[in-house]
Amino acid sequence: MKKVLALSVIIVTILSGCSNSGGGELIGVERRGTFYEPDPYGMLFIPQGSFNMGPNDQDAAWSLTAQSKTVSVRSFWMDETEITNTEYRQFVYWVRDSIARKLLGDQFEEFVIAEDMYGNEIDPPFLNWDEEIDWENEEYAEILDEMYLPENERFFRRKEIDTRKLNYEYQWVDMQQAAKKTNRFNFETKQYEGVAYNQKGEEEVIRDRSAFIMDDVVNVYPDTLCWIADFTYSFNEPWTEKYFWHPGFDEYPVVGVSYKQATAFTIWRSRFMNNYLRSKGQPEVMDYRLPTEAEWEYASRGGLENAMYPWGGMYTRNDKGCFLANFKPLRGRYGDDGALSTLLVGSYAPNDFGLFDMSGNVAEWTSSAFDESAYSFTHDFNPTYKYNALPDDPHVMKRKVIRGGSWKDIGYYLQCGTRTYEYQDSAKSYIGFRCVRDYIGN
Repeated sequence: MKKVLALSVIIVTILSGCSNSGGGELIGVERRGTFYEPDPYGMLFIPQGSFNMGPNDQDAAWSLTAQSKTVSVRSFWMDETEITNTEYRQFVYWVRDSIARKLLGDQFEEFVIAEDMYGNEIDPPFLNWDEEIDWENEEYAEILDEMYLPENERFFRRKEIDTRKLNYEYQWVDMQQAAKKTNRFNFETKQYEGVAYNQKGEEEVIRDRSAFIMDDVVNVYPDTLCWIADFTYSFNEPWTEKYFWHPGFDEYPVVGVSYKQATAFTIWRSRFMNNYLRSKGQPEVMDYRLPTEAEWEYASRGGLENAMYPWGGMYTRNDKGCFLANFKPLRGRYGDDGALSTLLVGSYAPNDFGLFDMSGNVAEWTSSAFDESAYSFTHDFNPTYKYNALPDDPHVMKRKVIRGGSWKDIGYYLQCGTRTYEYQDSAKSYIGFRCVRDYIGN
């Protein structure tokens, strides 16, 4: 017993000595080295700054922006172009392969990781991405057959993946609900108080932090029929049949993606990157996300004060009479700017930040909810208005801000300060998106 007590005294002494290192001065914990954030692939750095957000001096009287205001935004990274078909297909293929690995893992243990490094069971198991899938393997093919269209639904007897089954299951944390004072942990009663709303709009008593974890699922395949659905009495079948998957359209902006699909893409992209960094023992980076409305407009202006268009001029043509973006010029002469519909990303000159297609080609989703009076009540510091619409909410609550104008819009919608909206569950042939990532530091 005396030996145990003596050992305890020695341990306490050692720990006390460690805590007193630094001569009793506050020196912080052991430094972890200098962190350097390299430029993310395909993204450009947008420095922090302030600007006048809102309408320009030639804004239309019926504008959906009531006023202009001076706001400030922090530094962030932004995709150089809109997300392309080939980039979005990486997401689609990842979902496809994850479903295949899950099915194969039920019978072939090499496709899952069921134990950790200490031999403890992992339930549910992780997918093993190091194991390649041989789609021609007869044993695998029998298991994976359920991923394909049934024979009676196949066009021209082609065996193709049933895109209706490409569902991405994911989680996200509702910080807005968690931040409410009424929903905080009470350190006196040792429990949470208040109620939270789940994805279905159901009210739940907050018992622990899991009340703020939202489980979601979304089908990731774009709505390729939008090319036909968006335009009545118009022949657009060629785009429906080929636009998303044909190699000729690889570097065109992805369209037919709803707000929810675009948001799911950003969550997947964040985890895809941070899982890789963790596997290499490197610190994580900020999550990818859709830009706020203020961030999008600030980036669009390219550092030019009160610029009407991203290129800084007052007109949609240059001094040689050439159009500067892909939109609907004149009285519907779509081809006068070089394209009838969408165009290869980066076909026109970038703005002063180096960003391409901030006007025209396709309009872009932002993370901000739309309200006509948002400029009146949002903060002037990183302003945004966010609302996670519930299934039973009226349609007016499901509006999200879109910016930039598209190949089918007139020049007014190309202006930096012009705002409009689309419903979050809509997928259009003229709306795409690009991602941002917060810069770590100042």
